[in-house]
Amino acid sequence: MATITRMPELAANTPDATLTEWLVKEGDSVSAGDPIATVETAKATVDIEAEIGGVVLRLVVEDGAEVLVGAPILVIGSQDEDISSLDLGDGPGADEPNNGPAENAAPFSRTTPNTPAPAPVPDVVQAEVKVDRRPAAEEEPLRRVFASPLARKIARDSDIQLTDVTGTGPNGRIVRRDVVAALVEPPKPVAREPEEQEVPRQGRAGIPEAGYVETPHTRLRRAIATRLTQSKRDAPHFYVRGTAEVTELLALRRRLVHDAGVQISVNDLLVKAVALTHVRNPKMNCIWTDDAIRTFDNVDVAVAVATETGLVTPVVRGVESLSLSALAQKTRDAAAAARAGKLHPNELEGGSVTVSNLGMFGTEEFAAIINPPHASILAVGAAVDAPVVRDGAVVPGKTMTVTLSVDHRAVDGADAAAWMRDFLSLIESPLSVTV
Repeated sequence: MATITRMPELAANTPDATLTEWLVKEGDSVSAGDPIATVETAKATVDIEAEIGGVVLRLVVEDGAEVLVGAPILVIGSQDEDISSLDLGDGPGADEPNNGPAENAAPFSRTTPNTPAPAPVPDVVQAEVKVDRRPAAEEEPLRRVFASPLARKIARDSDIQLTDVTGTGPNGRIVRRDVVAALVEPPKPVAREPEEQEVPRQGRAGIPEAGYVETPHTRLRRAIATRLTQSKRDAPHFYVRGTAEVTELLALRRRLVHDAGVQISVNDLLVKAVALTHVRNPKMNCIWTDDAIRTFDNVDVAVAVATETGLVTPVVRGVESLSLSALAQKTRDAAAAARAGKLHPNELEGGSVTVSNLGMFGTEEFAAIINPPHASILAVGAAVDAPVVRDGAVVPGKTMTVTLSVDHRAVDGADAAAWMRDFLSLIESPLSVTV
């Protein structure tokens, strides 16, 4: 018997979602649990799975359509089964691209004859954006801009005007990929009148100034600048610095790679040590909110990744309970996705601490700006040759300097100092990191 698959509720209080990509086509055979489509909400991007096995008889909505929770999206049944009697709905996401619910229409839902119909859902799919009016001589009519909830959220967080973005979804709707593309695209140069063209600038005594090249800011660069400026302005930073002998840490890493064949970096060992230190110092595993200090049960750590378009910080979740090999795989996958521009928005959210490592570039010491809303960020320098004291004798060794930037609103100095003490102890006795 043919079965209708409906748009699931992927997050609380989310009345609709964008079906960004079908992973199957009509005529395909699927099994229960097979991924059938990629769906975006304002909070996540996920793959939804087939509820039953069978043949895909009909794709009810198109790629890029906005679909209300409970609306039909797919029909699965037996080969050549007649589905003409099925009620697939007339509303948004049925056969036409969704342009928002009709006036006074109720959302699709799984109702029975004895179940009261749900109350109408406010139209959150159609966003009316008012464009600033120009002087009267150049005034243009206000126009409406249609965008998915996730596209609007990314645009809002990145300070992008949707009126500046070209939509590639159904009927020109703006979807996530359009806003992401706008982030990395430099603004188009504005043509100037001939009399406004640049002329060599004259310095003192008529000497021309040195030439230079200006690279327009990408929207991603502007977003990074805005976010870090806000952090430095709003979060009162203080800094705790420490230097550890890392001779044993480096030797442990070599043994793991060469003897055990485990592909683990020094940074993986440091990220794991950060998580274990947070477990020992739970007051550090927090963020500041307007109403409270929020302390987390698990330790989610953001790892700074440099890409061609800017710095991104994918979050690795539950680091304290991951094995080193699992952690290493997750950080490699996150870094690869970041450099390919394929991170989902939910992979950049959460966590309480960031690790930023410039040691691979030879930087010996630096202080980083906190990645909001985190309470701290650890800046890791290079391991350098240095004399160290062992058993009362000065011998050659390796040392590493780390600097913890801390939000003083959420964390007191004594707690940060205790954290640094425990972190240095862990990386100087690194076998405890592998447990």
